[in-house]
Amino acid sequence: MNVAAGRPFRSPKAILFDLDGTLVDSAPDIAAAVNELLAGRDLPPLRLDQVKAMIGGGIRKLVERAFAASGTPLLGSALDEANRVMAPIYRRHLTSRTRLMPGVREVLTHLHLSGIAMAVVTNKPQLAAREILLHFRLTEYLGAIIGGDAVTYLKPAPDALLLALDLLQVEPRDTLMVGDSSADVAAARGAGMAVILLRGGYSQIPVEELCADLVCDSLFDLPSAMHRLQDAA
Repeated sequence: MNVAAGRPFRSPKAILFDLDGTLVDSAPDIAAAVNELLAGRDLPPLRLDQVKAMIGGGIRKLVERAFAASGTPLLGSALDEANRVMAPIYRRHLTSRTRLMPGVREVLTHLHLSGIAMAVVTNKPQLAAREILLHFRLTEYLGAIIGGDAVTYLKPAPDALLLALDLLQVEPRDTLMVGDSSADVAAARGAGMAVILLRGGYSQIPVEELCADLVCDSLFDLPSAMHRLQDAA
């Protein structure tokens, strides 16, 4: 356990949530978008598990990984063009196959009623993230939605987390990051806050190996995990 560089963990005033693999299972929609892009180049589709392993790092990185996996890696202007083609395709595949992860609505309701401020911090484009959150009627719980295009450096850099804290007017020591990947851990550490990871997301490395403060099976376990962090501090 490495709570915010050794500082005691207090009950958080704010919680920042990752989106893909944390609040929503968006991999089926992302796979549909990737395969539509590939089909436009007469390339065979990728399996869902292949695409799931590519999630994280933003759309450009997703496109780069998809073409590499198809045996036709793209660089420079060719990658720029494929990324431009992907943008409208991606926007058409945001909510038809995406589902909430277990416990999301129940736990966000509980946290909201407890007076804890919340935000989503994701590498997904901001408008896309907002559309998904509006679709699932989650925006009412959120004081900020920070997408990857709102900052210069995506997670694992801490920039998006720090921007969310500015908007929520909360200090890092009073904030908890909840995600599913090494990028979430690195961003939280860079911002100076505690971090909890959830199993069942998109990390290709077992989350137990990513040096989070705690690991939970699902969001249903988040309130008790927060108490465990306080007791251990």
